[in-house]
Order: sequence, then structure tokens, then C-alpha cells
Amino acid sequence: MSAQSLGGKPTARPTKTLETFENPNQIRDFHIHMEIPEFTCLCPKTGQPDFATIELDYIPDEKCVELKSLKLYMWSFRDEGCFHEAVTNLILDDLVAATSPKFMRVTAKFYVRGGVFTNVVAEHRKAGWQPLPRVDLMQFEHQSNTRG
Repeated sequence: MSAQSLGGKPTARPTKTLETFENPNQIRDFHIHMEIPEFTCLCPKTGQPDFATIELDYIPDEKCVELKSLKLYMWSFRDEGCFHEAVTNLILDDLVAATSPKFMRVTAKFYVRGGVFTNVVAEHRKAGWQPLPRVDLMQFEHQSNTRG
């Protein structure tokens, strides 16, 4: 069944396939930040849905993750039983395998369940990669070019 087979309307299917494209600027480190606020999986103990916002932060090397494939990948967990810690690390492992970034962080912010909020953070650093020092421009925040 193709993506156009249901009455001519596009349909999408969840998939574990992550597509990539070439980093458009490999000579510069730049930070990509994504938020996926509709992540769902199932509690492996009760089968009830767990909801989370997944934050993805990475500095690409040669490849970037393609957004539609990322969306379909995240959707693929909807009917799977996953512990919060396991699914966060699996997402990181799969994204690192697909993109081989210089740095990647996956932050999973699960909504309250039984009075408990759970946040899980998993990181990857390419061997030998060091971030450049951060430039602090806040020192000029309160200065002005006008006199008043």
C-alpha cells in the first residue's frame, strides 16, 4: 500500500528507519534543537499510555536527520511497551547510529504518572570532539548605544 493509496490522501506509517541528508556546513559546529511534544509509548507494566516531550540537541558531523523520518520514527513507539530509561537510550542509540554526530543529547520529559514526573537525559560525544568555548554576549545586555 503506497502513501497515496487511501482515497488519494497521503498516509504515513510508523517506521524505525531514520533518513539523513548531508550536513550543509561541515566546516562549522552548529547546534540543532528539536522538540517532539507528542511522543507516546506504553507502560510495560500496565499497558497504559505514557506521554512525553522529547528534546533532541545535536551538533552534526557529516549527516543530519531528516524531519519526516524522525516524526515517523517517534510514532513507531506508540504501541510499544518501554521503560522511560530504556526508550530514551534507544532513541539516542538509533539517532547516533544513523547520523554519527559530534555531540547528541536526548532529553525525555515524561508527564506525571502516579504523582511522579520523570526526566531522562542521555548523551553521546564523538571520541576526541571538544566543544568550542561559549561566547558570552550577555555582558552587553544592559548597555545601550543611546543616551537617555
